[in-house]
Amino acid sequence: MAEPMRIRATMAGDVADVKVLMNHPMETGQRKDAKTGQLVPAHFIQEVTATINGKEVLSANLGSGVSKNPYLGFKVKGAKAGDKVVVNWVDNTGDKNSAEAAIG
Repeated sequence: MAEPMRIRATMAGDVADVKVLMNHPMETGQRKDAKTGQLVPAHFIQEVTATINGKEVLSANLGSGVSKNPYLGFKVKGAKAGDKVVVNWVDNTGDKNSAEAAIG
């Protein structure tokens, strides 16, 4: 099971500022293990989605070139304090993770 994500969502006027830290190794499949010399298998987040109160506000496809423990920030107009933000990701091995937070 994947480690938990951290979400911070705050209001700035009529815009919600959402920041997400996703814990993931993000291996490209091109790095060699220092001890064995074997290639470390590719393991990276492929899809990220975010919803506010069930309405999709972000959909992104990531690749193997994104660094370990990716940070994602985005802004959404029309959200209100107390609205529920849910962020989901799926990686290339089928592992999934989801986290939610209320906009403060």
